[in-house]
Amino acid sequence: MQKKARVAVVMGGSSAEREISIQTGSGVMRALQSLGYDAQSLDYDQKFLDAIREIAPDVVFNALHGPGGEDGHVQALLDFLGIPYTGSGVEAAALAMDKHLTKKLLAAEGLPTAAWDVFDLAGGTLPLLPGSLDLPLVIKPRFEGSSQGVVIVRTHEQWTSAMLAAAKTYSQIMAEEFLDGREFTVPILGEEALPVIEIIPNADEFYTFDAKYAAGGSTHIVPAKIDEDLAARLQMIALSVHRLLGLRDYSRTDFIVTKEGRPQILEINTLPGLTATSLVPDACAAVGISYEALVDRLVGYALSRRDVRDVA
Repeated sequence: MQKKARVAVVMGGSSAEREISIQTGSGVMRALQSLGYDAQSLDYDQKFLDAIREIAPDVVFNALHGPGGEDGHVQALLDFLGIPYTGSGVEAAALAMDKHLTKKLLAAEGLPTAAWDVFDLAGGTLPLLPGSLDLPLVIKPRFEGSSQGVVIVRTHEQWTSAMLAAAKTYSQIMAEEFLDGREFTVPILGEEALPVIEIIPNADEFYTFDAKYAAGGSTHIVPAKIDEDLAARLQMIALSVHRLLGLRDYSRTDFIVTKEGRPQILEINTLPGLTATSLVPDACAAVGISYEALVDRLVGYALSRRDVRDVA
């Protein structure tokens, strides 16, 4: 019987999503151990390089979320060390973490996304008005995930308050046209679009951090109860986004479908969460892929990028 590969699961880090990353990494660790892998976990901290060299893994499972893990930083280190890893590579990760550049590329390719603008908060002078954009607007950090720092502003007073609050943490924010409609997401696994999921926040106005990760924070309807043509269109767009940005292994594209029935791309997630309340495992379960099988498949994708003669 062939010996299973040695897998290092990197989690934690210093981003605002540290605790969610630990939840994802812990779930992945349990799955790997149940599958018989030689799995060890490590934090993404100052000791990371020494720890990864000591473990000497065949592959790294990247369970990080947010800056540091999803923006190409850890990917560049692992490329330098010659260790294959799950998820997208350096260039794709860095591009997808930048919401402004991602939307520029989507718009250039004719893919539907809401009107937006970017504001620099680092110069000491805050924008008093949202420029050419009309209220209401969604304010979000240019480089962040999991709805961190996202607020809806409906008045000029709320705009000013949002700018003052954002400037305490972020150097650049993005203002995006508020879209009223139903929220959906489409995960991609390999080169296949999984079932469309409708996301219904149970208490919050939108899919906030708490709605994403708190037990009972949201309801996931999978497959979404929509007509086949709309489902196929959302899947086609999600797969187009995945390919356009050069993503690999898995991703998740979030949408609003307006009351007029127009799909609009909200976000692209290059390392979707794999927690107990996460969406990708829900979509996989709907097509008969267990959590363990999902983890096994992701490890397999990463190992396929390494010379098989070097795998124990």
